[in-house]
Amino acid sequence: MPRFYARRRLSMAAGATALISSVALFNAPTASAALPTPVSGATARSYLASLTVATEDRTGYNRDLFPHWITQSGSCNTREVVLKRDGSNVQQDSSCAATSGSWYSVYEGATWTAASDVDIDHLVPLAEAWDSGADSWTTSRRQSFANDLTRPQLIAVTDNVNQAKGDQDPATWMPSRTAYRCTYVRAWVQVKYYYGLSVDSAEKSALQNYLASC
Repeated sequence: MPRFYARRRLSMAAGATALISSVALFNAPTASAALPTPVSGATARSYLASLTVATEDRTGYNRDLFPHWITQSGSCNTREVVLKRDGSNVQQDSSCAATSGSWYSVYEGATWTAASDVDIDHLVPLAEAWDSGADSWTTSRRQSFANDLTRPQLIAVTDNVNQAKGDQDPATWMPSRTAYRCTYVRAWVQVKYYYGLSVDSAEKSALQNYLASC
């Protein structure tokens, strides 16, 4: 049974670990995130074997070095495009902002009815990309990475869950829904492979372990 939640009002200190006290159930279509289908488990294992293993280096990282939520068409930026793609019955106003709809967060299985409760997760975080080789990219390539609608890199999820994930890789953070973990690691490896990013040793080990059952 999908879980539908009323609008949360959590302090920043509460973060993702806070209990949500106000819960409302209702009958409505369940939204389903439409992340581009990642490569198969076998292909992901092959890709992972070819990735360079290197120590991460965050020297010089700044999120602004990855121009994100750029205009995609008309008045629609990347965030609004993903909200529309990943939601159900999404209505947008003249500026392309989502005014209604529902969004199912595949990471933990909650469904939201306010776009303000939803973040667009960079599946491979921007800081993680910087650590893994994006520090040598042009601004144009970093912009492409931060707004990639073709690879399985952007997905609408619960805001607090996204904030709890932060810039962690699969060695230290995975979706709480075990049913989604295979999809998650396949997508992670595909994105890293496509962009020529490295993995650190702990990250590679974790990915190998998860992919073994995919």
